Amino acid sequence: MVVGDVVTDVVARYRGPLSTATDTAADIRTVPGGAGANAACWAAHSGCPDVRLLARAGRDAAAWHELQLRRAGVRPLLIADADAPTATVISLVDAATAERTFLTDSGAVHHMGPADWSPALLDGVAHLHLSGYLLFADRSRQLALLARDAADQKGVTVSLDPASSGFLADLGVERFLAMAEGVDVLLPNADEATYLTGLPEPAEAAAKLSRVFPLVAVTLGPAGALAAAAGEVVARVPAPTAEALDSTGAGDAFTGGFLAARLLGASPAEAAAAGCRAGAQAVAMVGGRPPALG
Repeated sequence: MVVGDVVTDVVARYRGPLSTATDTAADIRTVPGGAGANAACWAAHSGCPDVRLLARAGRDAAAWHELQLRRAGVRPLLIADADAPTATVISLVDAATAERTFLTDSGAVHHMGPADWSPALLDGVAHLHLSGYLLFADRSRQLALLARDAADQKGVTVSLDPASSGFLADLGVERFLAMAEGVDVLLPNADEATYLTGLPEPAEAAAKLSRVFPLVAVTLGPAGALAAAAGEVVARVPAPTAEALDSTGAGDAFTGGFLAARLLGASPAEAAAAGCRAGAQAVAMVGGRPPALG
């Protein structure tokens, strides 16, 4: 089960440089997104047989997002918000590098709160994944911590994606680590891992974080990923070759592929390889979701 965010992504692929105060030609698509929703879809795509997503969307687009999730094989538990619009991200993608810059309106995501949660949501659930975006507002943070504690009481393992180095800087390292206490699997990218530890090398950062979290998997972009446990790096995995169009959602794809593999019994190295394969698929498409099932 994923507790996280559903987002409407407006992806603009431009061939730079951006021209200030005038027009820049771009290919623009509106696609479903959100770190939590993307990870759920990639987990389903990677073979996890029953994936659920608890999220909040505005009434403006809740039905469309529910349809898109079902088409991806995810069971949506969407709450339609009457007061806030669906979260929206404008993703500016440099076509030459596939690198993206986000402009984020969190909308209904940060309207999620304790009233949206029930311990019964964990019935039949083997693993809970939390999107770190929930930690960046008081109300949604309460929900995330409530879900984490409920999972602990039921013996359900928990993973967490720190989500955003920019938002992490606003929150602060100590606050984040305090809120992440009890998490079994941490899934940062290289920037997030080095920020959380103050260490310049992702491998050193992963090893340090794995003294706090039982398993840490760090994505390294085109360089692949590494996994650490008990204070040392236990796996380094290269990324498959891919023609990158859009890096939006690549980390979410890794998360979904990694967690699906772990739930199916894979070792950390095997799970990291599965995550990298999903990430390579993701960057070869526009948007952060796998192909729909039909």
